[in-house]
Amino acid sequence: MIVNNSNKMDSRKLAAMAIMGALTTVVTMFALPFAPTGGFFNLGDAIVMTTAIVFGPIVGAVAGGVGSALADLLLGYSAFAPFTLIIKGLEGFLIGTIVGTQEKPSLVKLGIAWVVGGVTIVGGYWFAEAFIMGLGVPAANAEIIINIPQAVGSIIGIPIALGVKSRLKI
Repeated sequence: MIVNNSNKMDSRKLAAMAIMGALTTVVTMFALPFAPTGGFFNLGDAIVMTTAIVFGPIVGAVAGGVGSALADLLLGYSAFAPFTLIIKGLEGFLIGTIVGTQEKPSLVKLGIAWVVGGVTIVGGYWFAEAFIMGLGVPAANAEIIINIPQAVGSIIGIPIALGVKSRLKI
């Protein structure tokens, strides 16, 4: 076994957090800016999805949250970074928790995890933009048109995760 999916932290989980966090950062940085609130479209959520399915909720949360927030900082979207840390961390944690540690998770669990992850992204950013960042409901509503496709795009993380999981024998 290459990775231990128990709740115990070991060097392999720490390495997975670092590698998958870096990969999340890089993929997120291939971004298309979106004007209304200063956000951007990216496929980083596919890596968050992959990480959470392959390595579980803790690695998914840390790699997803930290990797995505680091991309915000490096791209100059620092106002979003604290919210991204929480939203993407929660996304990774929820996906990993729903899917569990089975070698071949059911399609039902994968589908539920994908929907919950997507709702976390869209709802989390909408709430942060509308109420915490003070951009207002109209701006947050405008951003939904980029967050929904981004959430939908995370589905590509499922076949990637299943392929990786079968190779790693997790």
